[in-house]
Amino acid sequence: MKTPRTAVILSGGEGVRLRPITHDIPKGLVRVGEKPLLEWVIEWLRENGVSDLVIGVAYLKEKIMHYFGDGKRFGVDIRYSVHTVKGGTAEGLRLAITRFVDEPSFFALNGDQITDLNLKSMYKDHQKSGAIASIAVVHPRLPFGLVEVDSKGFCKGFREKPVLEHVFSSIGIYSFDHRVIEMLPRRGDVERTTFPKLANMNKLKAFKHAGSFITVNSLRELEAAEEIFRKGHQ
Repeated sequence: MKTPRTAVILSGGEGVRLRPITHDIPKGLVRVGEKPLLEWVIEWLRENGVSDLVIGVAYLKEKIMHYFGDGKRFGVDIRYSVHTVKGGTAEGLRLAITRFVDEPSFFALNGDQITDLNLKSMYKDHQKSGAIASIAVVHPRLPFGLVEVDSKGFCKGFREKPVLEHVFSSIGIYSFDHRVIEMLPRRGDVERTTFPKLANMNKLKAFKHAGSFITVNSLRELEAAEEIFRKGHQ
């Protein structure tokens, strides 16, 4: 069972929650540690044997295209698919797939996470399931602490930023069969349009990831990511 070598990376959003940083640079070029966020993503894909990359770009797209070029200096091949910001993830994926992806299976992801997810394991699980799409999921950690209160209103304990062990959240990394193109609308968010349809068909699989995962969607998350990298280099 050969792992796909193709991935579609969406890096076209305005990164509104990272303002004012993203007034002048796209989200994918926001630095985390010593390199841009999208560079971390590309290196992780290459380490997983995924080197044929299609990057969906929109907001400040020229800056991403100039920085990464054809991908050769990063050990990958990069092509670019231009979409609109308002078209959302559905338009970004649909255009990238129809323009450049011929393989029966491939990976797709939002270009805003740093993780050690094993794509070979995810794809193996996806193939066994018979699903059209698989989503990598993790147990979410609350960004705040919880106070345990008894029936009389007295505080009985505290839990600092607990992990919610009975629910999961998507980390924006997917394994797709090419058939997914039939389920993509012209515009919108795939997690609100395509994925509910696939779930109703019993064709959407969850792949549980127990390793590391950092997402950078806001200034708070960027600060938290920087703190993780500082501690790692002390």
